[in-house]
Amino acid sequence: MGSNILVCNKETAVNYNCNIKAIEKETVICTILNQSTGEIEPSTYIHIFQGLPKADKLEWIIEKATEIGVKEITPVMMQRTVVKLDDKSRTKKVKRWNKIAEIASKQSGRDAILKVNNIINFKNLFQNLSKYDIVIIAYEKEKTHTLKSVLQSLGKNKNELKIAVVIGPEGGIAEEEIEELKHGATKVEIVTLGKRILRTETAPLVVASNILYELEE
Repeated sequence: MGSNILVCNKETAVNYNCNIKAIEKETVICTILNQSTGEIEPSTYIHIFQGLPKADKLEWIIEKATEIGVKEITPVMMQRTVVKLDDKSRTKKVKRWNKIAEIASKQSGRDAILKVNNIINFKNLFQNLSKYDIVIIAYEKEKTHTLKSVLQSLGKNKNELKIAVVIGPEGGIAEEEIEELKHGATKVEIVTLGKRILRTETAPLVVASNILYELEE
């Protein structure tokens, strides 16, 4: 008792510098010394729509995306997704993924916890993408349209953007899905990430890192 701790309200991103007055069985009673609005969170809102990968790869993506500053991740069942989960398994997975995000958020000093949504099917992707200022789709068969050129073209309108990033599972996004995305979603930019093909767990982190490097002050 008597020690100071920093408490963050994950809903409002307000930080409270507190002094511990009492420690009880299930509660800690503190006096608020002062409060401040955190400056940790990036102004660019990045939501990764990740093709559901095998094994524990999504856990690694969640952990590292949290550290980078991604706001939200939605796992997507795509044509080349190998993993098959029943409703019970999905519920348990999503609960575990959100716990991983919470731990990673605390470790990296985030003012907000990355949100992991329920798994959706590819067809449900389109209603989600309409909310964003731009939709970036990483596609290994795209050869000339680069992520760098897309980000630089945003120019002065780059502050507080909401950006959706679509990444395929192992094997990538199928050609039929790319065509559906071209015609079924707006503000779509299909980009190459370079001459080398990245793994599904590497691609979202490369895209998110580049977005924040280019758009954040």
